[in-house]
Order: sequence, then C-alpha cells, then structure tokens
Amino acid sequence: MSDQTDGGRRIGTQEAARVLGVKPATVYAYVSRGQLSSRRDAAGRGSSFDAAEVAALARRNRREAAAPATGELAVRTALTLIEPGAYYFRGVDAVALASRYRYEEVAEWLWTGTLTPGSGFAAPPEALAAARRSVAALPAHSGPVDRLRVAVAAAAAADPLRFDLSEEAVLGSARCLIPTLVGALPEVADDHPDPAAEDDGIAEDDGITEHGGIARRLWPRLTAREPDPDALAVLDLALALLTDHDLAASTLAVRVAASARAHPYAAVSAGLGALEGPLHGAAGRLAHRMLVDVREQGGAAPVVAEHLRAGRRVPGLGHRLYPGEDPRATALFARLEALEPAAPALAAAREVAAVMARQGGLHANVDLALAVLTVSYGMAPEAGETVFAVARTAGWIAHALEEYQERPLRMRPSGQYHGPRPPQPMPTPMPTSMP
Repeated sequence: MSDQTDGGRRIGTQEAARVLGVKPATVYAYVSRGQLSSRRDAAGRGSSFDAAEVAALARRNRREAAAPATGELAVRTALTLIEPGAYYFRGVDAVALASRYRYEEVAEWLWTGTLTPGSGFAAPPEALAAARRSVAALPAHSGPVDRLRVAVAAAAAADPLRFDLSEEAVLGSARCLIPTLVGALPEVADDHPDPAAEDDGIAEDDGITEHGGIARRLWPRLTAREPDPDALAVLDLALALLTDHDLAASTLAVRVAASARAHPYAAVSAGLGALEGPLHGAAGRLAHRMLVDVREQGGAAPVVAEHLRAGRRVPGLGHRLYPGEDPRATALFARLEALEPAAPALAAAREVAAVMARQGGLHANVDLALAVLTVSYGMAPEAGETVFAVARTAGWIAHALEEYQERPLRMRPSGQYHGPRPPQPMPTPMPTSMP
C-alpha cells in the first residue's frame, strides 16, 4: 500500500519493513517505542507510515550500525571537532570565529549553521520577572549555579510552548532563555535589588552595538567596576570561546535528557546539575584564588609548593585534550596582554605556568586565563563559573537540538550487576526503638 495524504507519501507495513531492513513485527515495535508514528487506513485494514519518517529512521539505524565499537560511549555530532592545538565549530576554526564575531553570532552559527551578523537576544518580560523573583527568594549565600538553576526552572514555567521540540520552537526558547538567565542574576553594585522591577537593566542598543548584548548585560552581574570597551570585548571573547567543547560531562547530561525528550529548559537544567560538581565547574574558582594568593605572597613558588604539599592539583593547568596550551587560553591571554588592569594577574599566571613547566610540562588551560580576567576586574572567585555556565548554555541547546533528531532513549546503557545472586532471603526488619 502506498498513497499520498497530507502532503506526504505514506507506505504500508511491508514497504516500511523493506526500507528498514527488518521484519514487519519489528516495524510495530518501533511504533510502540515511539520511534515511528502510524495511522490506520480508512477501511481499517492496516496501518500506514510516513515515508519520510521511515527513511529518516533507516538512516539513523545505518549510522548507528556503522559506528565503531570502541568500548566507550560515542555520540555522533556535527558541532565541535577537537584536534591537538585547535578546535572547530561546524568545521570553522573556533578561535578565529570567536575573535571576529560576538557570542550571540557564534551561538547562532552553532545552532543553525548560518552566520547572522547583528544577532541579538531578548528576554520576555514575564519570564524575566518570574526568574528574578525566584532568584531573589534564595539565601544570600547561594552560588551562581544555584541561581541559574532556579532561573531556568522559573523561565520554563513561564513558557507554555516549552514542550514543542521543533527546531523553530527550541531556537525561540534559546534566544529568550540566555538573556533571561543573565537578567535574573543580581547586579554586584546593587545591594538591595527590587525583584519585581520592570526595567531589565538592558540599554536600548545592547543588542546591536559592537560590544553590547549578552557581555554588556552580564558585566554588572560580575563586578561593580565600570567596564571599558576593551574589557567587554575580552568578556565577549570568553563567552564565544566557551560556547561548546564537545562532550564534556555537562553536555553529555544534556544529551541524555534530550534523548528522553525532555524540553530544552530541562536539558539545560541537567547540564547545570553536572556543572555543579567539583570536578567540572569549580576549576575557575580555584584558579582565581590561586592567582590572588600568588599576588599576596609575591611569587608563585610558595603557592605551588603548598598545593603540591597538600596533595592538591595546581588549578588552571593541563587539559587531557590538548598536549600544549589550551587554544582558548592562548586567545584570551593574547587579548588580556593589551589591558593594563590585567598585567599583575597575567604575570602571576605566567609565573605559575613557568614553575609547573619544570614538573611535567603542564600548560595553561582556559580556567587560568578566565581567572586572570576575573581577578583583574575585581570579580568574585565564582565569576568564572557564571561566565562558563552562561556561555555553555548555547552549546547545550545545540546538542539538545541534535539529540532531538536521533532515536529516542538511545542513551540507555546496560548495567553490569555485581550484587548478590538471587534468590536471597527476605530481609529481617530492624527492631524499632521504644520511647
């Protein structure tokens, strides 16, 4: 059976099985797992399937069958390629792209494969107000990731279209979510922010001026110091460089959530949850504190010695994907060298790297370069986490978009049970203590 309805060709079970290379019964198994949709014909004699949907599933199955069995989880992606000394966004040198275009433009390139100069993001007033109220209700000691997680949840609740996983809808949510996250963070200079304020603190030209947009809105959430165009340009560069970096732990968490067809806000929340771990998100904070110690003690040697004596890793050095210096660090250092306020922190970072070069040749990574920026402009130690999380939200959305095109629930590894073999006797309840 083959017919044309609703603008698309429909095929019968036998033809669908032939295209997929499976038995007819397996076709219905795909339907039960949500991988295919079916429709009963008018006479009730059988089911029909969208030919394009069947062909797409066949292509996915062939891709997965062709993937090498390496013993590790491998995820096909067209977003970021990492090679020794360089990384690429959709085949374009990421450092060159980030050096020339603003964060929003790099995000659009990663999402759509189209470069759109002048791209700007805007926060919906209702979502921004809800996010600000929610963040304002948190304890004063809450960290940046705490605030961002709460802001994401509030923004999701304010978006009735969040369950629409079409590319157009997800992109619309992404362009609203990122400025909402930034706008929900309290300004450092404002000790008593009004959570219900209607003004979102965004200048009219923030989305179109050369160094406006997300970097301009984020700056007062990081430091009370007034920015200059060069400092804003470095912050924007950092955001663009950090947009994506292949399958880091937080990005894998996002893809697992998207594989289960969680909406994009929930997928971003999964990424933030993984980022909260001390092995992923805390490196910038540690590097910041180390540079402050180096400046206070007048040299890197005693600070490095104390880290090693305590059995701690020296933060901001080494990256398992780069044998030399992290290209993101190289790009940020080059831009920071032109900024007078950055000179002391930059010298401290260079001294730390020089001391450690004698012990195994570890090179600077992006956390150390980001720490130079945060120390130089009087930002808090956790400012690097904020920059990282805001920047990486764009990459998380890009990975969610890719995963929505794959077979649902494909990231379901099999557990290797190591517990006692059944049958085991029923456990004996513990005696309750009498008052």
